[in-house]
Amino acid sequence: MKTITCIAIDDEPLALGLMVSHIKKTPFLELIGEFDNPIDAMEFLQDHEVQLIYLDIQMPDLTGVEFARTLNNASKVIFTTAYEKYALEGFQLHALNYLLKPVSYEVFLKAAIHAKEQFNIAEAASNSTSENEISSSNDYLFVKANYQLRRINYQDIIYIEGLKDYVKIHLESEQRPLVFNATMKSLEERLPKENFMRVHRSFIVNLDKVTTIERYRIVFGKERIPISKQYKEAFDDFVKLKFLK
Repeated sequence: MKTITCIAIDDEPLALGLMVSHIKKTPFLELIGEFDNPIDAMEFLQDHEVQLIYLDIQMPDLTGVEFARTLNNASKVIFTTAYEKYALEGFQLHALNYLLKPVSYEVFLKAAIHAKEQFNIAEAASNSTSENEISSSNDYLFVKANYQLRRINYQDIIYIEGLKDYVKIHLESEQRPLVFNATMKSLEERLPKENFMRVHRSFIVNLDKVTTIERYRIVFGKERIPISKQYKEAFDDFVKLKFLK
């Protein structure tokens, strides 16, 4: 991937100017629009392909969260705001990151590099395999990723993360996740239901690896996996079954 096309949306002129300045000085980002309201940005998106949106949350008429819900999967979002309480809601909307104002260039650059890595993963996955190239057995599954056929033992899987039309399988035995084209539904159908549970539209967890739960988030090291309302009842049943009274 050469450059990432971006726009910035913020109703505060100083905050918008700072974000525009950060984008322009970052070599792999290409600024193609800046807006002081989400309505104008919405019209712009109808005629332009935008990969990354730097989006303020607190705006009149239409908040950043409301605007993000109107987006299709083609555009990714990095939220900017002065209020940390919106972080979880932003995460549930599949935001790539969440930046607290005022945003220093160091913090901005770290988030931009992370975004670039995510786009590179998606690009590599789209060239590696189709979702039909998955087969499973009692204890393992085979997937084709990076032009290789890989055997993955179920007990090596910590959790699975869905990102648009590809997935990331996080393994105990490897530092980097395994990435390939597939849907969460196709994987969910192949995994043993007694060991794996979908807890969010973007996450499937290995129940044998669940050791810590806090505020309806499953803790895997530094990662926090949200449990959405849709899957909360089934997960609660699992916890009650295993709970030592």
